[in-house]
Amino acid sequence: MLLTSVQLLAAAAVALGVKADETVLFQENARNTNQSLLWGPYRPNVYFGVRPRIPKSFMGGLMWSKVDNFQDVQHNFRHTCEQGDDMKGYGWDEFDIRHGGQQTIYDEKNGIDITTMFVKIPGGTHGGSWATRVRGTVRKDSPPDLKTTVLWYSTLEGLGSLEVENEKEPLGYEGDVTLKGESEGLGEYSVVVTTGRGFHPKHTHPSYDDRPLDRTIVKSMNVPAEIIWQMKPIVFKSLKESIDKYLEQYGEENAPPPPQVYTIDNDAGTGNVHLIQKVFEGDFEFDIIFNSGSAPKEIFSQDVTAWINQSSKNYWARFVRTFNPAKPFDVENLQRFAANMLSNLVGGLGYFYGDSVVDRSYAPEYDEENEGFWEETAEARGRHQEKLEGPSELYTTVPSRPFFPRGFLWDEGFHLMPIIDWDLDLTMEIVKSWFNLIDEDGWIGREQILGAEARSKVPQEFQVQYPHYANPPTLFYIIDTFIAKLGALNGTAPPAKEKLEARLNTEYIKNTELGLQYLRELYPKLKKHYYWFRKTQAGDLKSYDRDAFSTKEAYRWRGRTPQHILTSGLDDYPRPQPPHPGELHVDLISWMGMMTKSLKNIATLLGIEEDVKELTTIETAILRNIDDLHWSDKEKCYCDATIDDFEENSLVCHKGYISLFPFLTGLMDAKSDKLGYVLKLLGEPDELWSEYGIRSLSKKDEFYGTDENYWRGPIWMNINYLAVVQLLKYAQLEGPHQALAKDLYSQLRLNLVKTVYDSWQETGFAWEQYNPETGKGQRTQHFTGWTSLVVKIMGMPDLSGGAWKVGSGGGGIAENAVPSKDEL
Repeated sequence: MLLTSVQLLAAAAVALGVKADETVLFQENARNTNQSLLWGPYRPNVYFGVRPRIPKSFMGGLMWSKVDNFQDVQHNFRHTCEQGDDMKGYGWDEFDIRHGGQQTIYDEKNGIDITTMFVKIPGGTHGGSWATRVRGTVRKDSPPDLKTTVLWYSTLEGLGSLEVENEKEPLGYEGDVTLKGESEGLGEYSVVVTTGRGFHPKHTHPSYDDRPLDRTIVKSMNVPAEIIWQMKPIVFKSLKESIDKYLEQYGEENAPPPPQVYTIDNDAGTGNVHLIQKVFEGDFEFDIIFNSGSAPKEIFSQDVTAWINQSSKNYWARFVRTFNPAKPFDVENLQRFAANMLSNLVGGLGYFYGDSVVDRSYAPEYDEENEGFWEETAEARGRHQEKLEGPSELYTTVPSRPFFPRGFLWDEGFHLMPIIDWDLDLTMEIVKSWFNLIDEDGWIGREQILGAEARSKVPQEFQVQYPHYANPPTLFYIIDTFIAKLGALNGTAPPAKEKLEARLNTEYIKNTELGLQYLRELYPKLKKHYYWFRKTQAGDLKSYDRDAFSTKEAYRWRGRTPQHILTSGLDDYPRPQPPHPGELHVDLISWMGMMTKSLKNIATLLGIEEDVKELTTIETAILRNIDDLHWSDKEKCYCDATIDDFEENSLVCHKGYISLFPFLTGLMDAKSDKLGYVLKLLGEPDELWSEYGIRSLSKKDEFYGTDENYWRGPIWMNINYLAVVQLLKYAQLEGPHQALAKDLYSQLRLNLVKTVYDSWQETGFAWEQYNPETGKGQRTQHFTGWTSLVVKIMGMPDLSGGAWKVGSGGGGIAENAVPSKDEL
């Protein structure tokens, strides 16, 4: 049936005569996508910054601080997102990368809430124009005459020109400030910082006459391109130069007041860095407007207002249409929560460009073949044979703007699960960007630390990437979803279209040939990556006496130390001790099973019969070996395997996420007895089940809650999401475990949404993980990566028969969720 569907689709494409035109369609779609996605707030590490997806190009950003005393400015000057800033919350309330969005930053220490309203205006041949409205609102617990300095910078890292167009004004600028620029990929453009609205501090100190604070101050300078990213030190240096002049002129006894002292020199002109500063008293508002020279019309503030209003209206209409939460979460306060989670996930998009640190020494120790191998690999790493490679570019979302503002391979697969429902073409652009990083062997670095700015957020010992280190291949989930949306595997694909439609979000499925061409171009890279896994992460079956269906299908993560397997993504999860070259990891063979099924789906769709045959054989062998090598009849769960002191195979069972992996990756049969045991383990309160979600490690395990306690008990939303997906599948399939799966699904779905929502409402943040005893968010805050999967969970069907309802008030779900029938 499957091959018949593919053959029918191929026959239809030939009959319509689209094959000859598909390359033209594909190229046209790529051009339109690049136009639509060229600009964005692609600097997730700062509170607000804009750049195009062009290397060494224009870059802009926002800074601010209260200036009502001399003590706090240095510590309160905002630029990069930092956990230590103690925000009461910040992030995108609504965001769509095609059109824009609104972000609110609740800056308690500075006594002000900053709102950035970003809009994109299409037109022309260089990605269109864009604008940002910056609004400051004094917080209720702050004095209404709060003094705030705000600074916007525009920079140009590469070739081109950027200069202030205004006539020089020694005292500062009373009207709008305009920059004129030209650079590769952008053509000619202008950047206007408007006068805006708001009051300005006034005082009687003589310094005011030389630099009145009701004017905009502009300083232009030339800075080495390689340090332009260090804008805060550049600004502080400029402030210090100005402060030193004030002190020299007036002395400490007669220094100007803080709002005056913390201003830069007014010296506008040419340069690659332009600092534009305003000082306000109370509330304020102004616009930054980027006008592309190729756009059909110039944009002004009144246009910005209209675009902001229309963008917001369109966002909410589309969000409700795409992610309307299912019962019992279909109430307004939870809709806004879901919109916030999705917006911050998409708002974490970044464009990264730079070199990376890679150890390509291929030292023999890295094969990890000897007992005590972790000591040998530590010695090899200590030889520091790493070198800079690149530069490379990557278009990706990030797990956390303040703490992990860079690309992580296995995180990204989870990030894209909600995004593919929101903007499929954007998702496939991100997937393509990741696979463009693949090397000739098929390796993709698990953590992409591109350039000096990215490295500045990573301890040196974690900067080096190793070409034998893997990471869970979650991007294959996205390819599977893409195929499902294409509809080709069940023969429901729409007929291929020759005409490109205006809306870009789903071009790959509106024009089926575009989707097929995308897969044809990506498939060789996916295949290369798959066989790299099979070669570099293979387990040893031949050296030891192990009874298994296949003598080939066994896998072991490389990068093992006694306490960690960072490459597995589960870091400190307990594994066999001591590490052994004969270890076999059940999570990795499960990932390989998922990966094999996914690649087989693509090969089937593309009609590559030889690959389908080989992958089917491998899939069968993996499924058999998962049970043969990793199922413990004694413990009734899946376990890692190792070699004991007697050189015999031994299963080491630390019940937790590892034990669930064949289930989590969708490899278990609905009628399997083993599935029943897995579901019972998942639902047992003394083991993994908690009222807040599934624990990462059993409460009964000796290592529960010990040492780092990273994956030793805390609740992680990505793994819980995989569990919810599989529970829903088995709840809808006839079998002996259907009723149990349905019950667990309904309870777990409610518990997870409750956990994330209540903590978000209390703290203003999504969190990296959640405490299994209290449900409180912990570790990294503003973790709007895979924790945003809660949006998908809210949209899943309610199978409880209306057993639960959620109140529409402002309280947490814990107060509002009540059983409307019998308690679960």
